[in-house]
Amino acid sequence: MDARPNPPLAAALTLLASGFIAGTTLLAKMLGTDTLGPPLHPLQISQGRFIFALTVFATAALLMRPRMTRPALPVHTLRVLFGWGGVSFMFAAAAFIPLTDATAISFLNPVVGMLLAIPFLGEKIGRVRVSAAVIALVGAMILLRPTPQAFQPAALLALGAALCLGAELVVIKRLSGREGAFQILLINNFIGTCIASAAAFAFWKMPTAEQWAALAGIGVLMASAQTCFIQAIRRADASFVSPFWYATLIFATLYDFLLFSVRPDAVSLLGAGIIVAGAGLLAWREARIRPVGPRPSAASPSGTAPMPPATPPPSPPER
Repeated sequence: MDARPNPPLAAALTLLASGFIAGTTLLAKMLGTDTLGPPLHPLQISQGRFIFALTVFATAALLMRPRMTRPALPVHTLRVLFGWGGVSFMFAAAAFIPLTDATAISFLNPVVGMLLAIPFLGEKIGRVRVSAAVIALVGAMILLRPTPQAFQPAALLALGAALCLGAELVVIKRLSGREGAFQILLINNFIGTCIASAAAFAFWKMPTAEQWAALAGIGVLMASAQTCFIQAIRRADASFVSPFWYATLIFATLYDFLLFSVRPDAVSLLGAGIIVAGAGLLAWREARIRPVGPRPSAASPSGTAPMPPATPPPSPPER
């Protein structure tokens, strides 16, 4: 497939991937409520996501027969543990709070990754990065609605997702450049299937036909999003592609309104806007001090949030 620089195509692919990402969260919300039958446990939904995404990539591997190298299994396993935790928290949050709030809070993951990179990777942050982190955290506090009357306990689940996915970004940086993107996606989905299946064993129950279809949809949409992102990052700089990931918030809001008639209130819009502003400032700063050329990513975050514009190299979401 031609991978010459093509910014308009890269933007279109990124927007398409962001729509797929928001779609996985929507399906998780439908599975976690009584929309398609008795609600499924978030851990079972997470298991379905990994199983069906693995099916897609395993089928592709059989057809393409890519060259494989020796994987760094301990690093893969640690990365998948954080990614699986982020996925599970996010799917749980989606069942209880508006998709707008859950998606916006998960946008904190690049900020978390930046902060964790200080002690674990020895990185230093300046005033702009600190300011970006403070702005994003203020937005998160607004979305948490920290008053006795309005506090959303379930929003802490989305915050847990951001923490796990931020930790995953630090591990991704260790893994980046060592292995091919397809190999990493295949191995990580395999390990994720094993971990998610063990965790879901005690909560598993037979899904309805509609729920099976939704579980398959989550896996296929995620695999499609990963593929779109890899192709996008081959055609444009990460600094160009990253802002288009924030369309995920727009798609999540639209899906929530169309299927659940949920309208974001002023608090949700304010908090989401502040988080996006903080993350956007971080993306702008990273683009200025560390431009990244177009290349296939070596790893991919597992969460519902956009590709983090912070310290890790470009990578597709692997929720």
